[in-house]
Amino acid sequence: MTRVLAGPFATMLLADMGADVIKVERPGPGDDTRAFGPPFVEGESTYFMSINRGKRSIVIDLKSDEGRHLLRSIAGKSDVLVENFRAGVLERAGLGCDELHAEFPRLIYASISGFGQQGLEEYVKAPGYDLLVQSLSGVVSLTGHADGSGTKAGVSIGDLVGGLYCVQGVLAALFEREKTGRGQRVDISMLDGLVSLLTYHAGNYLATGNIPHRMGTRHPSICPFEVFSTADGQLAVCCGNDAQFSRLAHALGLSACLSDARFQTNAARVQHRDALIPQLETVFAQKTSQEWIDRLGSSEVDVPCASVQDVAGALSHPQLRARGLIQSVQHPKAGSMEAVGSPVRIGRYGGFSERPAPLLGQHTAEVLEELGLTSPD
Repeated sequence: MTRVLAGPFATMLLADMGADVIKVERPGPGDDTRAFGPPFVEGESTYFMSINRGKRSIVIDLKSDEGRHLLRSIAGKSDVLVENFRAGVLERAGLGCDELHAEFPRLIYASISGFGQQGLEEYVKAPGYDLLVQSLSGVVSLTGHADGSGTKAGVSIGDLVGGLYCVQGVLAALFEREKTGRGQRVDISMLDGLVSLLTYHAGNYLATGNIPHRMGTRHPSICPFEVFSTADGQLAVCCGNDAQFSRLAHALGLSACLSDARFQTNAARVQHRDALIPQLETVFAQKTSQEWIDRLGSSEVDVPCASVQDVAGALSHPQLRARGLIQSVQHPKAGSMEAVGSPVRIGRYGGFSERPAPLLGQHTAEVLEELGLTSPD
């Protein structure tokens, strides 16, 4: 019972792990993201198809008594119900967690919302849009260049992290049910999820009271650890320890830096980065990204680095292709398409459901017949 992004992303990941996911949609437009676009392929939204692979779609009118009764019947035959409605919507329809658990105690009921099912009422009942959550979590204040305004992350990270945490919660609840025989309520707050990603930023503030600020691609506690401009693009360079910096300095012809007390340790380099980084920038600008990759990536230098890729470059990366992350699916309308599979590898198994994103209501009759809830005709 999910729509838009956080919930559909979570249930697609579960489908890749082998779950039979039944997507319940409303009559008429279905999931809002079916209309998100352009781009469309043969009238089908690429946004919708990117997060609904591996599922079967059924249409149920939850505003009708018959539809609500049917949903209860399906929930009773399911292991997990995932929903991301605004808090209180399903309770008013008689489909809340307490109501369904009373009748189906083994059901795992997972909810994803902007601010969680508990806490201050003004937030519990508020809509949880990704930009709002990114802004409230501090992520926007940390993203962007120091001399510019804050910006959101390039992907809807609040929604996506909420989906990831939902999958973790569902899997833990399934394991708990194996021991106790009872289902659980999984309550995922997108705001909680993003704040949990603050990690060392939160730790630094809670320990010192100093508010962290955006630093572009720079790292607040490691130097050099950022993106540099080259003769033809951008290069990410990561010196995680003093030995790596020593090899970098030699490779760049900046060996004199190693006798400068300001640059001899990571802590000193962080403190004096404004004196160090311009020297590195001048040298990196003299060669292309690939020339630097060949030099720094050689066995004698061995400094971690990578060119900054656009989406096309990322999706064509040979390592992703070698691992089989990009797979082909055959959509009933859009035809043969490539899709991003699951990054989870368990042994030799790389999860990927070859079932394409469904057409609206495509499997209604099929699913209901399987569950014995309606006759074949």
